[in-house]
Amino acid sequence: MRYTQLGRTGLKVSRLTLGTMNFGPLTNEPDSHTLMDSALDAGINYFDTANVYGQSAGRGRTEEILGTWFTQGGGRRDKVVLATKVYGPMTTGEEPTWPNHDRLSALSIRRAVDASLKRLQTDYIDIYQFHHIDRQTPFEEIWQAVDVLVRQGKILYAGSSNFPGYKIAQANETARRLGGYGLVSEQCLYNLAARDAEMEVIPASEEYGLGVIPWSPLHGGLLGGVLKKEGEGSRRTGGRAAAELAKPEVRAQVQAYEDLLDKHGLEPGEVALAWLLTRPGVTAPIVGPRTAEQLESALRAVDLELSAEVLDALDEIFPGPGPSPESFAW
Repeated sequence: MRYTQLGRTGLKVSRLTLGTMNFGPLTNEPDSHTLMDSALDAGINYFDTANVYGQSAGRGRTEEILGTWFTQGGGRRDKVVLATKVYGPMTTGEEPTWPNHDRLSALSIRRAVDASLKRLQTDYIDIYQFHHIDRQTPFEEIWQAVDVLVRQGKILYAGSSNFPGYKIAQANETARRLGGYGLVSEQCLYNLAARDAEMEVIPASEEYGLGVIPWSPLHGGLLGGVLKKEGEGSRRTGGRAAAELAKPEVRAQVQAYEDLLDKHGLEPGEVALAWLLTRPGVTAPIVGPRTAEQLESALRAVDLELSAEVLDALDEIFPGPGPSPESFAW
């Protein structure tokens, strides 16, 4: 495994992030524990979750699965850089959300972090991330809450997720004015087929020293060899990939992508990850394996060197938005 520093911090993290969103609803607890053991054995030290993960198994269930894994000992907690998120309500179905039990008020953050610590069975969180912007809460209040948690030893750093570039700037300028450290990471949708983050989010992250943590690196399976799997009858396409493939222009792009990689003897999913690892500002894409084979494929991507010919061809198939503001201004 290769390691790098997270943004401007001194914190060293693996070039892959283990995403845990499947733990609970799609992967049972014993299998989740096995995957985490395998990831740790392979050198992945950056684990990402969120308080709302668990879906059909119940919100908070994913954090609970990580917590029971930590209690098995063997230095598991000490070896892991643990990131979780706060914003969404923990209620499900028709149950109403009680006031101050979601979003980013100081009260909500205080309650949420204590609940996450209990589920995770740990006394601190390395990176506490805001899962979404809160248009109702000023950053002055958010940073006040964060500073208290840092002083209490409950969190070490703060990060963001799904923030636009201007909010990254606003958050860190407010932190700077208050004498705080500000955001150290940004999780955003970023992959070959979704490059909008290159317009503002990634430049803002680089400017303020945030490590970029791309989620959905395979774009819901679209970049994982979906057409070949369809042809072989080994996988039925669903979700985001199915919706995208219904568009003729997207299907043509994906076909060109798979044809290119077949020509070079490369695996689509591994190339999608390897491409992200070449991008400026990117620290560690989030991979969410459900099987040992998927984890092994992701690990191979770390050492995959893409030729200039392949990189140029990928840009032709999936062109980015270009530099900002030149791409939309004179």
